[in-house]
Amino acid sequence: MKTAKGLRRWLIFLVGMMIMSLGIVLMIEANLGVAPWDVLHIGLTKQLGLTVGTWSILVGFCIISLTRLLTKEWPQIGAFLNMILVGIFIDIFRLFINTPTTMIGQYVMLLVGVIVIGYGIGLYIAPKCGAGPRDSLMIAITEKSGWKVQYVRGAMEIVVLAIGWSLGGPVFVGTIIFSLTIGNVVGFTLPQCQRIVDRMIERGDQIENINKRTVRVNHHDGVSKEVR
Repeated sequence: MKTAKGLRRWLIFLVGMMIMSLGIVLMIEANLGVAPWDVLHIGLTKQLGLTVGTWSILVGFCIISLTRLLTKEWPQIGAFLNMILVGIFIDIFRLFINTPTTMIGQYVMLLVGVIVIGYGIGLYIAPKCGAGPRDSLMIAITEKSGWKVQYVRGAMEIVVLAIGWSLGGPVFVGTIIFSLTIGNVVGFTLPQCQRIVDRMIERGDQIENINKRTVRVNHHDGVSKEVR
């Protein structure tokens, strides 16, 4: 039962990674500016080549290494899977999604991308399989410095955005929209995703218990016997 529950958690985690990556690509292809970390990834792609997904993986590896130096511990396996899967999914989705031909289409794609990212984040956090590389670093810095989480996260985003912009990454209205709304979006989606994930896991346990319980034949006759 525990193994089945664990598999369900990791499957939901995987789906969350996929959905979040889809949202990231929608923002990229909307061509109206992207999230701060993607500004960095795209800036590195412009300057040094390789794909955006590849840079997402490489930057994630650097972040995990830095977190390891700060905490003297390796992050949970979820951080490594996050690092690898998001990069792979980004490159796959970019093969099939293109920039809309109209400005209205671009803005719709941008807004949908932010919402999709929010649900992706909610789904990958809800199973509690481990934080992503960037969140792991944020937690490590918070614990070492004693600063509030929002200050650490804000400082990280500003530094990353500045570096990405200097490398030619796309900073535009989408960057502002994402930065101002993603906190509220995740605050809305995470409780929903948590309830859905909890129900999925509980229903799985109930199905397993039904399949394993004692079965009675002719239960209504008062003289039934147990069949195992």
